[in-house]
Amino acid sequence: MPPPDASAVDRYAVIGQPVSHSKSPAIHAAFAAATGQHMRYDALPAPLDGFEATVRQFAADGGRGCNVTVPFKFEAFRLCAGRASERARLAEAANTLGWDADGWWCDNTDGLGLVADIERHAAQSLAGRRVLLVGAGGAGAGVLGPLIEARPAELVVANRSADRAEALCARHAPLAQRHGVALHAAPLDAPGVGFDIVINASASSLSGAASPVPASALRPGALAVDLMYGPAAAGFLDWARAHGAQARDGLGMLVEQAAEAFALWRGVRPDTEPVLAALRSGLDTASGAIAAPPGAAR
Repeated sequence: MPPPDASAVDRYAVIGQPVSHSKSPAIHAAFAAATGQHMRYDALPAPLDGFEATVRQFAADGGRGCNVTVPFKFEAFRLCAGRASERARLAEAANTLGWDADGWWCDNTDGLGLVADIERHAAQSLAGRRVLLVGAGGAGAGVLGPLIEARPAELVVANRSADRAEALCARHAPLAQRHGVALHAAPLDAPGVGFDIVINASASSLSGAASPVPASALRPGALAVDLMYGPAAAGFLDWARAHGAQARDGLGMLVEQAAEAFALWRGVRPDTEPVLAALRSGLDTASGAIAAPPGAAR
């Protein structure tokens, strides 16, 4: 049988700056192989002032869709806000784009990925729990909606800028009311005490800080999750372990959000367990770290 026509391969990409470190091409290649999808997925850098031009050129060249990483998620949302999912509208940020005969559309799969990792891989139910989300920037905004939909009893958003946290909570207030979730903002230095799950979506990891919140935020045995992975997450994870918490990095979220994007594009959700296990087995056994630059979002 002759090999497939390379021109017929559906093309996808992750677009960001920087993006050469991205694990997404390997993840999507594994998904495609496992599900029999004929596609190619590349890492595509964009100039800081040239995101829209890069995406439009990729589409003009036959691309079918793309993931978006730092620092372009807000710009990605603005590019196709007219056909944004509720998740993307509430976050005002998008990490997944596609286009069809009706135009461009966008979604944000980060929160779905986080919830899936917590509930499937960490085996922790969010329903009825007290959850602290640290950070109200792009990362925090991207995960808040799906966290609410998981129905915790209480969800507190702590942020250095109180106004930003309050605005984010206000935008999500109707969703929280529909799901019976007590949602409110709090300052970083007094977020509350004894949370079951603490999620670090702040930029503190980028500076190597251990934690932006006091240790009293953790109940004994709490789950502490950093959305970063590799060296960027080490400080927070060490801090969590030192205070008796279960520490988890963002690698599982990375794989799960990719699976959600894959499903949106291809109509099939791949099995994430083998891919996550393969990534975990690639840990540097000497340092216990995944090779990724600080701030790597995917």
